[in-house]
Amino acid sequence: MRFGIIGAGPIALSISKKLVNNNHDVKIADARDIERLKGKPINAKPVTVEDVISNIDVLIISIPLHALPTIRSVVEKAADEVIVVDTSNYYPQMGVKIDEIENGMVESVWVTKQLGRSIIKAFNNLLAYTLEHEGTPEGSSHRIAAAIAGDDIQQKQTMMSIVSELGFDTVDSGNLNDSWRQQPGTPAYCTELTKEGLNEALQKANKEQAPFLRDKAMEKLITASVGYSHKEIVTLNREMYNS
Repeated sequence: MRFGIIGAGPIALSISKKLVNNNHDVKIADARDIERLKGKPINAKPVTVEDVISNIDVLIISIPLHALPTIRSVVEKAADEVIVVDTSNYYPQMGVKIDEIENGMVESVWVTKQLGRSIIKAFNNLLAYTLEHEGTPEGSSHRIAAAIAGDDIQQKQTMMSIVSELGFDTVDSGNLNDSWRQQPGTPAYCTELTKEGLNEALQKANKEQAPFLRDKAMEKLITASVGYSHKEIVTLNREMYNS
């Protein structure tokens, strides 16, 4: 398949590397300037953000959530049949506060409004380290699962197949209105669970409690005198988001 990726952070680079290794055609762009790609470990084809949306089947957007409105004019030029995937999460500590989300709007619903078209929510409930270093063949025991949400069933099934190919089980987490169950602060968010565990975690989610738990975990990570390892972050998330 033909992929375009906007963003060159750890999530985007991990996804692009795995896609290229699976013989997909992948282009990658920085949302601001192609020059910002220089020096980064990119194995996809670097292009401008204007070129990344041409002749593709799937567009994966992996930039900070608050920056998504800045690329609406680019996304609008993508063909109608292109699947648009968003990997972002809302962290007010890392960007700007968004009143609609603060007042309860589901993150993915807000993103859809900003981009002017429906999206598939994927890759957002796994840590970047997990995406890069984990992943096992289908049927493997203890295979980590990813939550996939979206309103278009066919597009969602396509993305579930792609994510499985990259080494992760998948769980259909519902439509975009349901995607709050995989937002930061929920038991399904970056707790790196198996398919069975992820299904249970999605059902246990508490929408009102999630922002409080998200901020509590973020404060602990930010104020730590020593950086957390990947394993420690997973443990912290499991403890915090199930409390």
